[in-house]
Amino acid sequence: MLRASLGRARRYCWRRRNLKAYFSSSLPWSDNAPRKPNHEKDKINYNPDISFSADVSDEHLSYPRVTANELANIGDNAPPKRVRMLVRDFIEDALYNPHYGYFSKQATILTAPGEENEGFDFNGFKDSAHFESAVANRYMECGSVTETEGPGRQIWHTPTELFKPWYGQAIAQCLVSEYLLKYFPYEDFKIYELGAGNGTLALNILDYLRVQFPEVYDRTLYTIIEISEPLARIQRERLRRAGHTKRTVHVHHRSIFAWTQTERAPCYVLAAEVVDNFAHDVVRYDVRTLEPFQGEVAVDDAGEFIPYYTRVTDPLVSLFLSLRRRLHHEPALPWHLRSAALRRIYASLPFAPNLSPPEYIPTRMLSFLRVLRLYFPLHRLLLTDFSSLPDAISGTNAPVVQTSIRGTMIPCQTLFVRQGYFDILFPTAFEPLRDMYEYILEQPAGIVVEADDLDHPRVSPLIPSSSSLSLGMHFFSPSNRRPPHDGISSASGLAVGERKSSVYSHAEFMGTYANLRKTQLRNGENPMLDFYQNVQVLF
Repeated sequence: MLRASLGRARRYCWRRRNLKAYFSSSLPWSDNAPRKPNHEKDKINYNPDISFSADVSDEHLSYPRVTANELANIGDNAPPKRVRMLVRDFIEDALYNPHYGYFSKQATILTAPGEENEGFDFNGFKDSAHFESAVANRYMECGSVTETEGPGRQIWHTPTELFKPWYGQAIAQCLVSEYLLKYFPYEDFKIYELGAGNGTLALNILDYLRVQFPEVYDRTLYTIIEISEPLARIQRERLRRAGHTKRTVHVHHRSIFAWTQTERAPCYVLAAEVVDNFAHDVVRYDVRTLEPFQGEVAVDDAGEFIPYYTRVTDPLVSLFLSLRRRLHHEPALPWHLRSAALRRIYASLPFAPNLSPPEYIPTRMLSFLRVLRLYFPLHRLLLTDFSSLPDAISGTNAPVVQTSIRGTMIPCQTLFVRQGYFDILFPTAFEPLRDMYEYILEQPAGIVVEADDLDHPRVSPLIPSSSSLSLGMHFFSPSNRRPPHDGISSASGLAVGERKSSVYSHAEFMGTYANLRKTQLRNGENPMLDFYQNVQVLF
C-alpha cells in the first residue's frame, strides 16, 4: 500500500548482507548487459516465468522506499515507478489508493432486487438451482458483459446483499440480545461498522431495531468507518433516505488504521467481509537456520516488479513474529524443514532453494487489533469472513488474485499484478486470530505492545491501576473470560471479566440468530445455511 544520495553508497554493503533471494520477472540478466526496452505498456499479469537468482541489482536497491500512505498522499493518477516497498504496502496501495486503487475504481457490489428492505423471495424458489439462476440473472441486470468488459471492473456479492434483509437482522439480533442483557437502559447502544459497502447491513440493522426494539433504537448510535469516499457518500444518502438521522448515524470517511478517537463507553465493532482485503506481509525462512526474511518489491522504470527478500527490519513484521512465538503458534514450514538434520540434507541437494515456501502473515490485522485495544477499550468484536479460498496463489495463507474479463472471473498465479485492476483477498485463520486478539486485549490499558515487550512477559509493578482489583483479577475469572477492567463489576458485585471470543461456523451463527423460515426454499433447502460454508464468525 501503502534517501539522500550521499549516504546511499554506504548502505549498499549493508543491504547486500541482508538480501537473501531475488526473483526476476523475466530471464536472468547481467548488470553489464543492455536490457531490451519494454514496449508493452498494457501488461496485466507480471512475472509469468519466475527464475531464481541470488542477487539484486544495485539500481533497484537505490530506489527510494515508499509506503502506501505516502503514495496515497502524493496524488498521482498512475502507479509509481522506480520505487521499492514492503509487500504489505504494495497490496494496500493496489487495493486502496484513492486515485487508482481497485476499490476506488473497479469494484461494484451486487444488490438484491426489490426495495430497500426487500430482497430475493426465497420462499418462492423451487430449489437452490432455481435460486442460483435468479442470482445469475441479477448479475446481468446490475452490469452486462459489455459494461464489465475488463480487465478490472468486477461485480461481487456478499452475504449481506444476497440474503438481505434477513442476514442483517440476524446480526442485529445477536448484538441487541447482548446489549439488552448487559447494558440497557444504562448505556447507549453504540455500534461501529467497518467498510459498510453500499450501507445495506447498517440499513437492515437500523430498520430492524426501529421496528422490533424502538426503545433500543432511541439509544442507538451507529458509526460507519469507510475508507472509500464514493461508498461513504452512498451510505450517507441511503441511510438519510430511509429516515435515519445524523443523531443516529455518522459516516466517517477514513481508514480504521488512521482512527484516533477514543470510545470509552461499551460498544460493538462490526467487521463483516472486510478483513479479507487487509494487506499481508510475506515471509520466508532460511532453510538452514530458519531465520525469517521479509518480502519486498521494487518497481522499475518499465513498471516491472522485482520481488526480493531481506532480513526482518520492519517493526510490524517483527512484532507479529514475536507475538506468534509467545502464543506458541508454529511457523508454516514443510515437514522436511522441521528437523535440523533434514534441513541440512535438504540444503545440500543440488538446486535446492535457500528459502522456505512463502508464508503470508496478517500484519495489517495485527494493526487493527491494536487499534481496537487502544481506541475501543470496552468493545466487543463481531468479525465474519472467509476461512478458506479456492484458486489461491502458491504459499501458506496465500491470497486469491483475480480480475474480470468480459464478465468471466480470471484467477491469477502471482501477487505482483498491475495495481488497481485486480482484487486481492486473503483467507482468515480464525483460531490463531482469536488467540492473538485475546492476548492483545489482556495487555494493560495504555500500553502499546511492541516486539521487545514480548521478551519480558512480566508487567512492571509501577504501572498505575485505578483499584486493587488488578492484583487478583484472575481469581474470579475462569479461563473462558478476560481479566476484568478496574472499577467495573458484574451484577453480583464481583470483578468478572468479559466472556472471551469464540469461533463459529456461518451455519452455526445463522442457526442461532437468523429467522430461517424467511430463507427456506420450497424443497426445504436453506441457502442461508448451505451457502458460505467457508465463512466463519468470531464473536
